[in-house]
Amino acid sequence: MARKSSLLKRAAIAVVSVIAIYVILNASVSPSLPSSSDLIREEDEQPRAPIHPKVKVYMYDLPNRFTHGIIEQHAIVRNGLKNPIDDVTTLKYPGHQHMHEWYLFSDLNRPEADRPGSPITRVSDPADADLFYVPVFSSLSLIVNAGRPVDPGSGYSDEKMQEELMDWLESQEWWRRNKGRDHVIPAGDPNALYRILDRVKNAVLLVADFGRLRPDQGSFVKDVVIPYSHRVNLFAGEIGVEARSTLLFFMGNRYRKDGGKVRDLLFQVLEKEEDVTIKHGTQSRENRRAATKGMHTSKFCLNPAGDTPSACRLFDSIVSLCVPVIVSDSIELPFEDVIDYRKFSIFVEAGVALEPGFLVGMLRRIGTEKVLEYQREMKQVRRYFDYDNPNGAVKEIWRQVSQKLPLIKLMSNREKRLVLRNSTEPDCSCLCTNQTGLVTSV
Repeated sequence: MARKSSLLKRAAIAVVSVIAIYVILNASVSPSLPSSSDLIREEDEQPRAPIHPKVKVYMYDLPNRFTHGIIEQHAIVRNGLKNPIDDVTTLKYPGHQHMHEWYLFSDLNRPEADRPGSPITRVSDPADADLFYVPVFSSLSLIVNAGRPVDPGSGYSDEKMQEELMDWLESQEWWRRNKGRDHVIPAGDPNALYRILDRVKNAVLLVADFGRLRPDQGSFVKDVVIPYSHRVNLFAGEIGVEARSTLLFFMGNRYRKDGGKVRDLLFQVLEKEEDVTIKHGTQSRENRRAATKGMHTSKFCLNPAGDTPSACRLFDSIVSLCVPVIVSDSIELPFEDVIDYRKFSIFVEAGVALEPGFLVGMLRRIGTEKVLEYQREMKQVRRYFDYDNPNGAVKEIWRQVSQKLPLIKLMSNREKRLVLRNSTEPDCSCLCTNQTGLVTSV
């Protein structure tokens, strides 16, 4: 009996020793080994995207003559407003293709709670800001007198507005600090701010394209390409071709300058094709209704260059789910870091598009399934071109702007330590684009 008891004691001691050694080894070799419950919990969790701090933007409180005052001048010249009103901030911004400046201004005037998911946040102290937004209505100013300069004292002058804006900016401490590099200025109309471009070219310019900018004034490196505001109604129906009886549609100004001369040549090639609608028409409420109906009932929409490579009809086409046929060899497009336009657009070299029969022959060979595929892609991305969509154009523009911040900091710091020198070489902060001569076409 004594021997049996002794054996049990030795066995118990052995078991306890083994357990103790196991615990000691686990504590020393892998003290952070997770439990099975931890492993299950981690596997169930989805990977989380890194959280980036919002870019802090200070919006200048510009004098009214650069914002609401321009709306008032437009109303006086265009709508017959007889007398200035007491509170110009009550005036409604007029609808036109360059309404981005109004939407961005309005967005920054909203409470932060009404701007969920925005990559930027507005700050009230300029000392806290990463970037400075200059909310001048530069495109509206340009069209107050239909883009024509006026004699001094004879009425509103866009050129005078530009000079006064420049004087105001150059008086600001924050503009002088980095020579405007950390400032963001809307210049959507190709002719906006044309008189002072050389004095604001360090800033991040919001542009429709680079057609009127020299390589030392604008580039992808520092600027942001933005979409025109669409002027036709969004197509509310589902994808499909049954109600789209027209093969190819275009309605717009037939006669344009520079690269836009291709329009008149396309009219000559296409206007006798029986399943093509191609009409001359300028901006008006009636023509907008006709364009809406035409785009909503056509499979393809022609998008030739305007006076500069881009034109608003591209974005009208997209929100209409009408497949864009782009005939503009030098076009630049917004948000190409997240959008592949080839998935829903057809690019044709101008010289090829002008060959008799080529364009319509190519489009007639595109089957229904391919058209539906284009439409599905457009439906996925059209929010990017809708300024009224809370997850649309405004948020995307701010995202692109926020991505410029590292370069701005780099160039600002670099410039502070460089010795002043004269050089004929281009500034490395402003790179030329599209220098290869390569063109994508079908």
